[in-house]
Formats: sequence, C-alpha cells, structure tokens
Amino acid sequence: MDGPAGPSPCQNEQRMNSEAMKRLGADDSGCHCDRTQPEVKIKSKRYGRGAVESGLTHECGVFGAIGTGKWPTQVDIPQVICLGLVALQHRGQESAGIVTSEGVSARTFNSHKGMGLINNIFNDEAMKNLKGNLGIGHTRYSTSAASEEVNCQPFVVHTAHGALAVAHNGELVNCSSLRRMVLGRGVGLSTHSDSELITQALCLNPPEGESDGPDWPARINHLMRLAPLSYSLVIMLKDKIYAVRDPYGNRPLCLGKILPLGSSFLMNGCAKNGVDDRAEGWVVSSESCGFLSIGARYVREVLPGEIVEMSSHGIRTVDVVERPAGNHQAFCIFEYVYFARADSMFEGQMVYSARMQCGRMLARESAVDADIVSSVPESGTAAAHGYARQSGIPFMEVLCKNRYVGRTFIQPSTRLRQLGVAKKFGALSENVKGKRIVLIDDSIVRGNTIGPIIKLLRDAGAAEVHIRIASPPLKYPCYMGINIPTREELIANKMDSFKLAEHVGADSLEYLSVEGLVSAIHYNMRTPPDGVGGHCTACLTGDYPGGLPDDVDW
Repeated sequence: MDGPAGPSPCQNEQRMNSEAMKRLGADDSGCHCDRTQPEVKIKSKRYGRGAVESGLTHECGVFGAIGTGKWPTQVDIPQVICLGLVALQHRGQESAGIVTSEGVSARTFNSHKGMGLINNIFNDEAMKNLKGNLGIGHTRYSTSAASEEVNCQPFVVHTAHGALAVAHNGELVNCSSLRRMVLGRGVGLSTHSDSELITQALCLNPPEGESDGPDWPARINHLMRLAPLSYSLVIMLKDKIYAVRDPYGNRPLCLGKILPLGSSFLMNGCAKNGVDDRAEGWVVSSESCGFLSIGARYVREVLPGEIVEMSSHGIRTVDVVERPAGNHQAFCIFEYVYFARADSMFEGQMVYSARMQCGRMLARESAVDADIVSSVPESGTAAAHGYARQSGIPFMEVLCKNRYVGRTFIQPSTRLRQLGVAKKFGALSENVKGKRIVLIDDSIVRGNTIGPIIKLLRDAGAAEVHIRIASPPLKYPCYMGINIPTREELIANKMDSFKLAEHVGADSLEYLSVEGLVSAIHYNMRTPPDGVGGHCTACLTGDYPGGLPDDVDW
C-alpha cells in the first residue's frame, strides 16, 4: 500500500472546551483542494511531525493481562504481555513499555520501557524484573508528542492512594482544554503527550466527590465525559485493570480469556461477566490477532463507552458512558482497510474477510479486461483475491517483497534513489512478461510509491498495468490518533483518477466508492447490541461525527 489513514468522530472543539470548563467549575477539588469543507487549522502540536515519504503512520497498541484465582498466578503475565505486544507491533514501532504489579503493594510497580522494537527492548534481564500477577503494555507510534523516551508508555504516576499506570491508543481532540484544566488544578505535566494528561486527569476527584477512598470507575466516567474522543485505555491499579473504550467506539479494544493448556479454542466463544472457572486469566488488547499465540480465546469487544473491571475474580462491566444524544457509533473504517492485522476480529467478522469483500465490490464497480489479478504485498492481497474471485480472472503474484528492508545510514546515489521502490520490491518477470495486469492496493496517500511499482512491472515486461484501489480517495485529515497528512499533501485533492493514472504511468486507475466500502464492511458484520452501528469515514468524506472542530489543537 501507499499508506493508510483513518479518522473518526468527536464533539465540536469549542463545545467540548466550554463543557470541560463547566465541569471544572462544578468541581472545586498550492493544490486544487475541494474547499466545500472548512480546513482544519494545524498548529504546532503536530505540524510537520512524523512525516514519511509515501504513506501514513499508525497509531498505538495497548495490551493488558491478569491472572485469576489465587495469587501468585501460574500464568507468566510478563511473557503474555510481551507476546501480546509483539502481535501488535504493526500498530507502532517507535517505542514500547510494560508495567506490572504483584498485587501486594499499592506503592510500587515494576516497569521497563524503551525505544525501538519490542524484541530489542525486552531481553531476559528485563523480563526477570517484570514479575507480577497483572500488568499492562503499550507499543507506540507518536501522534501527539515527539518520538522520545520520555513519552514512552505506559505512564505511571504516584497518587495519594497508590501507583496508577495508563496506556492509551488514540488522541484527545480537546487536549488543550483538558491541559488547562489539569494545570489549573496545580498538577504539573512533564510531557506534551495527551496520554500523560489522561493519567493526571484520573488523579482528580470526580464532581460528585468521594466518601470512602478513591472511586476509580467514577473518575474514569468523569474523564470520559470531559473527553468523548478518541481513546482505548488500559488503566492499572495495585490489583485491578480497567479496560475503557471511548463512547463513540472510535478505537478498537477487545477481551480474551486465557484457558488451560489443552482446552478447545472455539473462536466464537462467549463469556458472561464474572467468574469463569475455566479461565486462568484475562487479557485485553487493541486487536485479537495475538490471542491464540498466548493461549487465549477471543471473547468479545469492549463496547463503546464501556468500563470493564478486570480482577482476580474475573471481569465485570462497572459502567457505560453514553454518547451525546443523536450521535452514532463511529468505529474507524480504516482499521478494516489498512491498520488492523488480517486475522483480527472486529464486529463479529475477521478483517481478512472484510478486505476480500472490498475486492469483490471493487470488481463489480471497476471491471477491466486483463490476464491476471495481483496485489501490492501484503496490504492489498486479500482484496486482490476477492477481485479475482468476483471477476473470474486468475490471481498470480507479480511482486516479491523484501521483508528485511529497514532504515539504513547508507545514502544511495541519485541513480539508485530514482529507482525508488526497487530495494523494497522485486518483480516476478516470468509471471509479468506480456501480461495485462490488474494490480490491487489498499490505498493511495501521496502517490509516491505506486508509480515506481508500475515502472518496475513495465520494465519486467508487463503489457498493461491497471491499478485498482480497494478504498475511496483519501481527502481529509484525521485528528483522532492517525497521522494523516494535510489536505495539500493528499494526492486525491490534486488529481482525479484519470489524471493520477497518467501521472503514475498506469493504463487506468479506479477507486472503490465510499458506498462500496461501507457495503463491503457491512456484508458480514454482526449487528451491535444496540442495533445501531456506525463507522467514521471522515478521511474519505469530510463528515466528522459530531462536527468539524473550529480549531483543533494541532
């Protein structure tokens, strides 16, 4: 793929600021862009940060695990969390961290964080120091603060009631008002990360007050009303973990059950709140893709607005925070298109099957005479199989991906730089020569990558190259946890599909329509409990749930 993106819903920034301040008062303690939609004013918080050559960068991944029954647990909690983070590595490669608790002392947690990939951060010595009966972890790509070790999560703060650790996926839209609120209460902040802001905001008393120690569900509820978007959180205390998803369900979060070895791994298993005698532990994760590898079974998603308490006794829902009246769920549709791993489960369906259905719909909308269907590996492969099955044109690989290409300090010559994508892909010339190829990719962002790929295939002897994109044109920025470029950088705002085909050297280029994408996602989707689902398509349509903020703090 050329790059991903994804947006979601939220309240008007100005409205959110005023609501936040009201609650505080009650708590004494050069392109041809389409200008029909107003432009988001980008400020210093995110401007120019995280730029990449061709595409978009991801968000983050969160993970938590807790042993059930008598402690010390027989489950190796640190190893479970580490393996869970490895399965979420695609969601962030800049830094990672794990914090654990033995469930005995409210004053001290065991913690290890660092920059880089998970396998390089957590060596044997680090894992030995992370013993515990519960813990949370995080893998990060920065969306609201610089890529520095001080911003590594989970964040840990020491309150009057003991230590508190928080890991966050997403980005707070009204970060600025919350920052003013927290600073106004005399709380210091050591970073510009909104994740630290969440951690400190949880230390504030809720407006209703507390009569017998901290009421953590009430504090979380208060935070969620101050900031409806965008987050999935795992919050750890001495002996509990709280799993929290924003009221719009914008970012994913799901629950899994650790089963004894030898148990049957039924993918559609369902557990009720409370104790399950078969469970050796519980896990919570941004995605379900790593559950089988740690001996866990997918149970269900955390519902939008739900606060789930995880303890040695099992799991239970302690509260559900409703969305503002008239607003629908807004799960980021680009989780299906690009972000999530293909074997993850969302809304009762596997991501791979949704992507394949996108390919089928694309074949119906944009058929073309060709000899073979292929994909840009690996992001477009599922959609390519769907296109091939629907069109009756055989699928055949034409590109070989070099999985060991990474950052290098070697600066290539001008000639090698002009070859662009050659170091990342090779062409299977025997499959390509003389063929009319339909090449499927999941998205186009800046348009830098697809052109060199087309040239590579033509140099290998392709007769025709027709590009089909299994998502609609990206036209608008996201302000909820995805580092999507500005509108001026998005190629779809500069060229329509005909001009873009000419620009990149394709014989034709077509996108999946917004209606086709939504239809494909809904094809196998399970109806949510409230009967009213919904997806955020703001990066495609400019229709931001809750309205476009007047002045996002970017």
